[in-house]
Amino acid sequence: MNLIVAVDKNWAIGKDNKLLVSIPQDMKFFRETTTGKVVVMGRKTLETFPGGQPLKKRTNIVLTRDKNYQVKDAIVVHNVEELMEELKKYDEEEIYVIGGESIYRLLLPYCKVAHITKIDHAYEADTYFPNLDEMDEWEVTGVSEEQTYFDLEYEFVRYERVK
Repeated sequence: MNLIVAVDKNWAIGKDNKLLVSIPQDMKFFRETTTGKVVVMGRKTLETFPGGQPLKKRTNIVLTRDKNYQVKDAIVVHNVEELMEELKKYDEEEIYVIGGESIYRLLLPYCKVAHITKIDHAYEADTYFPNLDEMDEWEVTGVSEEQTYFDLEYEFVRYERVK
């Protein structure tokens, strides 16, 4: 299983249920990486999408504790066991965890590859991703050249689980 996320200098990922910043190249990377794949997210993440609708051209799986939650064109599961059973239907390399914070923390132990867009800026934030640089079980296996968007510098970093 993979995960994909954009983080700031402090590994922050959002504020008030919104992304910290929208960088067109990062959005393009996300779209190209996840199109045709399986995306796993929490309910709040789904509700931030246009019209609260699942992402097109992907298999959307929503993990929520709300037993009555339903959304058109998405698979809804209610716990990790149910999620893992559903994910057996797919190639694990085709599965991407896309947030939010609690879903990332819950599913990080199951992930082997992390695609992290590192933004060289510190934002005011209320949600964070675990700092992989402080975890022995993760190592950097690829770094893009530094990119810029107006005055923001960022890079795409690939981490792989080594333990």
